Amino acid sequence: MSTLQVEDQRVHRPELLLHLRVNDEPVQLRCEPRTSLADALRKDLGLTGTHLSCEHGVCGACTVLIDGTPQRSCITLAASCDGASVTTIEGYDDDPVMADLRQAFHTQHALQCGYCTPGMLCTARDIVLRLPGPDSERVRNELAGNICRCTGYVGIVNAIQLVLQHKQEGTLHMPQSAPRSVPSPLTSPPLTSPPLTSPQAAATGQAVSGVATTVNAMQDWPSFAFDDVEHWLRVERELDFAIPSQELWQRVADLALVARCLPGASISQMEGSRAIGEMHIGFGPIQAQFAMRAELALQPDAQQGEMRAEGIDRRSGTRVQTLMSYQVLAHAAGSRLRYTLRFRLAGPLAQFSRNALVNDYVAEMSRIFGQNLQRAGSAEEAAGLSSDAPSLWRILWQRVTRWLRG
Repeated sequence: MSTLQVEDQRVHRPELLLHLRVNDEPVQLRCEPRTSLADALRKDLGLTGTHLSCEHGVCGACTVLIDGTPQRSCITLAASCDGASVTTIEGYDDDPVMADLRQAFHTQHALQCGYCTPGMLCTARDIVLRLPGPDSERVRNELAGNICRCTGYVGIVNAIQLVLQHKQEGTLHMPQSAPRSVPSPLTSPPLTSPPLTSPQAAATGQAVSGVATTVNAMQDWPSFAFDDVEHWLRVERELDFAIPSQELWQRVADLALVARCLPGASISQMEGSRAIGEMHIGFGPIQAQFAMRAELALQPDAQQGEMRAEGIDRRSGTRVQTLMSYQVLAHAAGSRLRYTLRFRLAGPLAQFSRNALVNDYVAEMSRIFGQNLQRAGSAEEAAGLSSDAPSLWRILWQRVTRWLRG
């Protein structure tokens, strides 16, 4: 019998030195670049109140606050939080809103095994800060990203509504800091110069909002390196409009206007057919803020266009590449926009890209975009364009309805 001898070799793994503020205390942390924030909190700092369950960003048990915004710590790289402020369930001892929530969870029997409770409380506090008063349907929508396998959610919803009632009555002591808006960008330090104003915005007197991205200057524009496009995920859609095709073409050829019509999109710098900005995606429990750059190529005679874009989510490190080709056609009493979207994700969030719900999400985004594009540039725009991302509850309900109809 031969004996296999294995040499003990130590593998050197590079470590990063991070500076964070955890539960209002300054912290220095050494970790590998691939370490998740959840692992760093639990293993390195001993903050085991942050629970790990699915480790895929789906269940919400690991929810913490990062710069005041609820985030999934299991799919957030610790390295991306350097300089950030992180609050875990252990950091709310002196928080009056959390104290009221804990009491309400107790009286309303809003927990059973308790495993989801830390993340649920973190999300519940954010809901209480933002909503003006009790609203059962809205509360359930807001809880879409937190899974509880014990209670059936009734006690949880009742507890949150009870605290919202206290807020409405003025008996709840609110923190002095203003609540965040919805949806809100992740608060990261700007990486480039202050935002510029696009030519289109200047002409209409509207400012283009957003934050700077990793592109240092418009004149140093790197080429898009897209390969194997035919094997990317593909979505095809058609949208009909009650406006002439020439008018529709003018709208879709205006990159700044398209960004205004697309929920979650914003432009920070623009020059000609190139733009940089951000894209906020909210897919149930998944919240991502992609720093993006995009380039538009137009064929006015054929009323065809192609937009290339790519970006990165600062928190998870997920990268996205998209290629959209579209054409404007005359149709019935108006016009039709026909487009093909190809995209691919690389990183922690890539696992969700093949989910059937993604196709429904894109369809709902298209519906909202179409409504906004119909209003844009007309008197109807004065009533405001929808900036709300598609609701996962609405998408799920649509799928159930289709299933029931057979």
